[in-house]
Amino acid sequence: MKLKKGDRVIVISGKDKGKTGLIKEVFAKENKVIVEDVNVRTFHTKPSQKDQEGGIFKKEVPIDVSNVMYDIGTKKESKRTKIGFKYVDVRGKKIKKRIAKKTGDEI
Repeated sequence: MKLKKGDRVIVISGKDKGKTGLIKEVFAKENKVIVEDVNVRTFHTKPSQKDQEGGIFKKEVPIDVSNVMYDIGTKKESKRTKIGFKYVDVRGKKIKKRIAKKTGDEI
């Protein structure tokens, strides 16, 4: 998976299309990510011994990786791009770096 925790992404499909946020968690085996303030669901809980209050709370649930793209723009203006890899020679060792395909810059 090319996306990592902490990357700024933009949602490209679904009910939250156009929203941007940081990746909070990555589930590589399921091909899903949790993005802050995106795909928020409301849950109702009954009072129990563990949770005396119960009530209504909101939680971010995972969204499929195919529905998000890496965001290289600013907070006001968002530009999306694909992520690629390039090998850079550092002191005789080749290191794999992530690059933005649109601009060629390292991420």
